[in-house]
Order: sequence, then C-alpha cells, then structure tokens
Amino acid sequence: MNSHPVRIAGLQKTYPMGHLKVHALKGVDLDIPSNSFVAILGPSGSGKSTLLHLLGGLDRPTAGSIQINGKKLEEIDENALAFYRRTSVGFVFQSFNLIPSMTTLENVAFPLRFCSVPRRERERRAMEVLEQVGLGDRIHHRPTELSGGQQQRAAISRALINQPELILADEPTGNLDTQSGLQILQLLNDLHQQGRTVLVVSHDPRVTGFATHITYLLDGRNIEQEEYNTAVLQTQTEKSSQ
Repeated sequence: MNSHPVRIAGLQKTYPMGHLKVHALKGVDLDIPSNSFVAILGPSGSGKSTLLHLLGGLDRPTAGSIQINGKKLEEIDENALAFYRRTSVGFVFQSFNLIPSMTTLENVAFPLRFCSVPRRERERRAMEVLEQVGLGDRIHHRPTELSGGQQQRAAISRALINQPELILADEPTGNLDTQSGLQILQLLNDLHQQGRTVLVVSHDPRVTGFATHITYLLDGRNIEQEEYNTAVLQTQTEKSSQ
C-alpha cells in the first residue's frame, strides 16, 4: 500500500434543486495517508457528509477524482462500486441505523448475508467484534434495550464485520452524551491504532485530540485553520447578537 492510499483531487458535487443547483463540494483536494486518523471539521452545510458519501461510494462526484489504492472510484462500474462498499469500507452514522427488530448480534452479522457467509460463521465473527467493543453481554438485546453509546458501539461493530481498511464515521458522537461520545472517539482511535484508516466528520472539537491529520471544510472547499476559526467566531458572534 502506498503512503497516500486515498487521493482526492478537484472533487465537486452539485445537486439539482428544482431550477437551482446546490454546489455541495467546490473542488476539494485531499491526500489521506495510510493508517491515519483524519478529522474533518466544518459547520452544517460545509460539505462534510457529501465528501464522506463520495469516499464511501454511496454517490458519484460531478467532477474530480477519488483514487483509493490506485483505483479511481469514478471510473468503476456499479458492480465494482458495490463490491468496494461491501469489502473495503465500514460506515458509522450519527443515527446508528440499527434494525429495530433484530438483536445486537443479528444487526452486526447482517452485512455478511450479502457475502454468502454461513450463519454459524456470521454469528462467530459478529460475536468476536462485539466482544472487542465491550458488548459481549448485550448480544441478545434489541436496539431499544441499549443506551445510545451501546447502540453506537454496535454500529461500529457492524462496520468492522467485513474487516475493512477504511472506517468512515459521520458525526458519530452527535446523538450521544459527553461521556459516551468520548468513549466512541476512544474506540475509533483504538481501531486506528490497530492499523485502520479512520475518517471522522464532526462538529465535536474533541476529535482533534485523537487525529493525526485535520482538514477544515467551509462552503464546499477545504480551507486553512485560521480561516476556519475566523468563520466559526463570526458565526458565534452573529448568534449571540440575535
């Protein structure tokens, strides 16, 4: 694997909104080193989630390039893109996205159904990752029987089940209390220490304490920290004066 497994160049994404066009990304350039923990900070509407969705192959860019280990995502077909999502990427969402009718074990094992893995092996692997995140005693609980922090740990377990190299976390602490959020950031850091590349988009400034690299987004483009701090301060000033 080369030193920059993820290379993003001139990335643009435009969404049609009736007669208007919304430019979510306006030419983002970013190199993500192997085995790094990257924090992507920016206010709502800055393009953070759009960038993550494009990196994860959930959407395609309007222009620009995403190169992962030498392969350009924008050039591969839908079948290859689905294979990439299934084998190379683990997603962690703010809202957990667990299936309410399934137990924790069933939720975590669920992605393996699409890889033709036998049920007993699915359950063994799910149990293994649940033990890893400290949920070995919650395998028969349904999501409503878990705390927010436990649900997010279950969601991280599901993201790990296919042993992906790349973990993409979209506001993973957004629905959690302060202590649970810190535990989730520590868990993501542990995964980074084990050799995975972790990208976290967040409003949570604590994520910078774990990051090896920090990128700031504003209005669909990456900017320097000084410009970002000025924009945040201006927003806070405007809110306090209202």
